[in-house]
Amino acid sequence: MTIHNVSVEHDFFHSGVFAVPSGAAGPGPLLPGQAYEFEFAAAPGMKLSFATMFLQSNDFFYAPDEAGVTLYDAGGQPLSGDVSDRIMLWDAGTEADQEPGLGMDQALRQVAGNTGEADPDRSVRPAADTFNNLPAVKDVIALTLVSLGAGRFRLHMENVSTESAISTSDGRAQPAVLAPGVWVVHTDDGPIFTSGEAERSEGFEAVVEDGAAAEFGDILSRRTGLTSPIGAGIAAVHGLGDRQVLFLEGSADLGMGLESLAEDGNPVALARALAITLGTHRVITLSAEAGPADPDFLLPGESYSFSFFDRGGRLSLAMMLAESNDLILATGEDGIDLIEASRRIDGDATYAIGLWDAGTEVNEFPGAGPNQALRQSRPDTGDNEGGLVRLVDDGYENPQVRDLIKVTVRHVR
Repeated sequence: MTIHNVSVEHDFFHSGVFAVPSGAAGPGPLLPGQAYEFEFAAAPGMKLSFATMFLQSNDFFYAPDEAGVTLYDAGGQPLSGDVSDRIMLWDAGTEADQEPGLGMDQALRQVAGNTGEADPDRSVRPAADTFNNLPAVKDVIALTLVSLGAGRFRLHMENVSTESAISTSDGRAQPAVLAPGVWVVHTDDGPIFTSGEAERSEGFEAVVEDGAAAEFGDILSRRTGLTSPIGAGIAAVHGLGDRQVLFLEGSADLGMGLESLAEDGNPVALARALAITLGTHRVITLSAEAGPADPDFLLPGESYSFSFFDRGGRLSLAMMLAESNDLILATGEDGIDLIEASRRIDGDATYAIGLWDAGTEVNEFPGAGPNQALRQSRPDTGDNEGGLVRLVDDGYENPQVRDLIKVTVRHVR
């Protein structure tokens, strides 16, 4: 049997689109006095970037610099408070600039999307000194970051401008209006743009010229996801009559050591218990007997491989999903029947694996929770769930099994 971690390294941890003003029935621009809000998750070391168009322009947008907004302090504690001072007004360099509030190729006045001439300077750059009627950033947008605990945050983005924030050369006064935008949680700098370089033509142009965020949001989504090591595990070869070897679906943990495996990646107690209950049948501890160079975690691209002898029984398997509180990649309660339709399994057996919740610890956002194995201060932290073993149903954005592992069984004749 070979267990291969097939997860890929994603560019971003979490991303999305903000489009609906608080209290509004649907998507729309952000007028003075209105606010966008969105929630997201992040682990220590991650940062937040976003972009929202200044609609009284050709391609100006509000965003932090390419490094993003810091979310944790040097001690790993989540931050909260006013982060408005991190925001600048940028020129995307995609469309020739016209006077704010008057240009006929600007989003509020253009006859169709993507109108206007190309900007002779294609670089993304600060826009503060481009025109003398641009309001100060602090007079347009205010941002409040709120830590919600367990690796989750909320950003409140308010349009604090007045109805006469922009004075135009024809003697009129107009409000500053913001548009739906995108956000992304990242570790490397420059997830959306790089100052001094041209826009990357990945859908961002529609965000900064037309206030249309959906396309770029989809592009970011395809580059977003959880990359997780696979923790230590157990494989047990047992008879056809041996059922519920590791757990009983819909019941509490059996108290044989599954909790330590699921929460901390420690298979020792479960291995000892199974060696007693299964007698002469084989119990394989994946972190030691069949592990890779690092016995604690199976990293992307690595695999566990082991051999076993069987005359027609079952195999039960469970491994910790390291970026979780108590999730396991495991066979069902009865394991895999190694002979199906009078033929031994020989090939891909990933279909037999599910993502299970051990029900022993309260779940947090996968990859961000402070009580998850890769971030917890010590083993066995986190709130006791007192729940039941079940296929995961916690409402979080958990990855699909096929995006995490591939399990192959080869019959050696």
